[in-house]
Order: sequence, then structure tokens, then C-alpha cells
Amino acid sequence: MRSAPRACTVPFVDLQPSNHVVRERILHRIGELIDRGDFTAGEAVAEFEQQFADYQRRRHCVGVASGTDALRLSLLASGLAPGGGVVVPASTFAATVEAVIQAGGAPILVDVDVDDYTIDVGQAGRAAAGDGATHVIPVHLYGQMADMRRLASLADAHGLQIVEDACQAHGARRDGWLAGSIGQAAAFSFYPSKNLGAMGDAGAIVTDDEELAARARSLRAHGERRKYYHEQIGYTARLDTLQAVVLIEKLPLLEEWNRQRRAAAGFYARALSGLEPLHLPVEREGSESVWHLYVVLTADPEELAEHLRERGVQTGRHYPVPVHLAPAFRDLGFAPGDFPVAETLAREGLSLPLYPGITESQLEWVCEAVHDYFRRK
Repeated sequence: MRSAPRACTVPFVDLQPSNHVVRERILHRIGELIDRGDFTAGEAVAEFEQQFADYQRRRHCVGVASGTDALRLSLLASGLAPGGGVVVPASTFAATVEAVIQAGGAPILVDVDVDDYTIDVGQAGRAAAGDGATHVIPVHLYGQMADMRRLASLADAHGLQIVEDACQAHGARRDGWLAGSIGQAAAFSFYPSKNLGAMGDAGAIVTDDEELAARARSLRAHGERRKYYHEQIGYTARLDTLQAVVLIEKLPLLEEWNRQRRAAAGFYARALSGLEPLHLPVEREGSESVWHLYVVLTADPEELAEHLRERGVQTGRHYPVPVHLAPAFRDLGFAPGDFPVAETLAREGLSLPLYPGITESQLEWVCEAVHDYFRRK
């Protein structure tokens, strides 16, 4: 490390740099929307759906109200039967497991890889063989893409449908494949802090299956395929036109914002390497991660977080209770020790500041504060 940079405040997430560059264009579009008055299922929704389908190299995009809706409706539209088994990694946001249960499925949890925190494909294979699963949800956690090459082979061998949870991985790649381009369907969230963020809740399903897309469109709007003709029980889960307007303006900037995230992650990897008590995330060969979060492991993340807070650095503690030990899912019957890697990640994980627009001076300040913490240990 070079000499300490000038002291500065570093927020965990700062949306202003990315929102500022599109502010005037979004305000103009909102003005047009107000004049048209098509606030629900407006023309901007179809416009964004086509643009995002093209970006994802998929035939269809179905805009929905949230990433959770995207997961739930993807499972239902892909034919998940009541009680059908769905293999899910134990390290994920609660919405992944919630969506399985809400869709009537039975979550089959497996552990995650110790280096990149994505689904352990070997355990997934054993679970699929033993528990009669029909679906698998790989979670591209923190912007790192799961090993979809191996998982696709596993799915073929066991007759599984893949629903990708790409809610944190817009634009991620591995082995030449784009996150969200492989499964029968993929779910995305556009929560404001995501790599591609709206200005409220929003989500999307992408697929190449025309009938799956048609079912998802019906499910998002009370089971209608045409107005007031209800073919099935559905939901109020439409993508709001206002959010589509925002996403249209932001999508062309996604690749540049991801480049900035990768640059920040690379800075951390170089500046924090060699700190033996600190475990850094590993980017697998062939991966191009988009670093929605940069999560390090340390024995006492709360203490490190407090040390950084005192120096003006905000951090995050994502998923400090793994889903299998959360009270909401106690009926699944899991106990401490069932998924040791997921439990270690929950117990020791600390998310460092990372967002488009973070400056080198801010990154230097974070790293110097981390080094200072371990010098004092």
C-alpha cells in the first residue's frame, strides 16, 4: 500500500453518480408518460421488454413487479407441480426460497462453493438424484455466475428444468455464456441498488419458450390472456410503466457500469491480497463477474465493520442468518451444521463499498482502513 490517502467518507452504495447521468432524459420521458397517461401496461413496458430480450439474447422478456415475482412466476409458468422439488443453494436472499414455497414447490437445499459462493454442483447432483427434483435454481450470487456448463449437463442427466436466479448478475458471463441465457427461464430484479436498477421495485423474466412467456404474461395480470378472460389464478405482478421508462434509459449504460464495478473489485483484490486473516472472493477461470457485492470473510465482521464505520466507511452484512436457519423456514427441518460453507459465509461475510462512480481515493481509503484494522490485531 502507498501512503494513506486523504480521509474521506465512503458510502456503502451511492446511487447518485449513475442516476445523475440519466436524470434529465428520465424526467423528459416521465413528462411524456404523464401526457399519455398509460401508467399501467404502457408502451414503454413493451419497449423495454424488447430491449432487454435483445440484450439477453433471448426471444422473450416479460416485465414483472419484482425479482421475487420473476422467480415465482418462472416456476409456475415452467410447470412446477404442487410439492415438486426445487434444488436451491443455502446461501441466497430469502426471496429465492420464498418463491419456491409460494409457487407450491418443496425447496431442496444444498451448500455453496467455498470460493465463489455459488451452488455446489456436485451436491446439487446428489440432491436431484435422491429427492426427485424437477427444477433447479442456480443463484448467481453477488454478481458471480454459477458453473452453468456443469449445471446444464446435470439438468440434462436428471431431467431438471433450470430457472436462473440472475437478480444480482445483470451482464455477468462465464465460459462465454451470459447470465440468464441458459435456463428454461431466468429471473432478474431491478431493485434500485442492483447493477441495472429502477427507481422502485421491478423485475423481469427472460426465456426462449413462447408458451412459458405467454403463461408468465397471463400470471402477472390475474390469469388473463385477454382482458377480463381469466384462464387461471394469477397475480398483480405487472412491471410499472414508470419503472420501464427508467430502465430504458439505464440499460445502454449497464456494460460501462459493470466495467467500473470490475475495476473496483480488481482494486480490492490487489490492495487486500496477502492479508491472511481476510478471505477474498475468488473469480473462477473463464468468469467475467459483475460484482453486485464484494464480500470478504473475516473472523469478526462486526468488529471490522465498526472499525471502518469510525473511519467513515459504510459496509453491509448481507444474509447474516442463512436461509435454512431463519425462523421463517424452520419447517424445512434444517439444523446448524447442515450447510457449513453457507453458514461460514453468513457468520463471517462483510460487504465492502462498491458501486459505479466510486473513486480511487475512496477505494484507497477503504483499503488503508482495512489494513489498519489488521495491523492492530
